[in-house]
Parts: sequence; C-alpha cells; structure tokens
Amino acid sequence: MASKGYWIGHVDVSDPQGYKAYTIADMPAFAKFGGRFLVRGGTSERVEGAMRARSVVLEFPSYAAALACYHSPEYQAAAALRQGKALIDLVIIEGYDGVQP
Repeated sequence: MASKGYWIGHVDVSDPQGYKAYTIADMPAFAKFGGRFLVRGGTSERVEGAMRARSVVLEFPSYAAALACYHSPEYQAAAALRQGKALIDLVIIEGYDGVQP
C-alpha cells in the first residue's frame, strides 16, 4: 500500500477578501484528487523557529495524488487567484508508514 501524501502550508494572508476566492476555487481540485483538510487555520502557538500566521495540512490518498493535484490545471487556476493576496510556504511530502514509538 502506498504511503499517503500531504501538503503542509504556512500562509500569511494580506487580502482576506481576495484570498477567499482562492479558498473556494481550490476545492474542486482537492476533491478530484482525494484531498482532505487535517488542519486549516485554528489556534496555534509557535514554540520554536519562524512561522506564518496560518497553517494548513491536507492529506491525500498517496504522494502521487498530492503532486498531481498541485500540478493540475484545476489547482493552478485556483493558485493564480492567490497571487498578490497571500504569501505561502508549501511542501508536498510523502507520509511515513514505518515503525512508531
């Protein structure tokens, strides 16, 4: 079984109204590739290092699906709406299925 894939994003929104259009437009791409939010904003506390105002974690059925979603025409069209409205640091990462403590 393939490991799940994740998007981990840290976001500073400079234009909340404009950013809202992005958050609506990105949903069809996430649905198409099986993405689901595990974290979407919420209360947080920086305990080490730097961070942006908002954190987001999406889970996908596989790393391949997470990458395909990002590179899809549907998501890229949504991402274009975000330009100039937010700064984002985003990593797409493969989940870990190994030994746990």
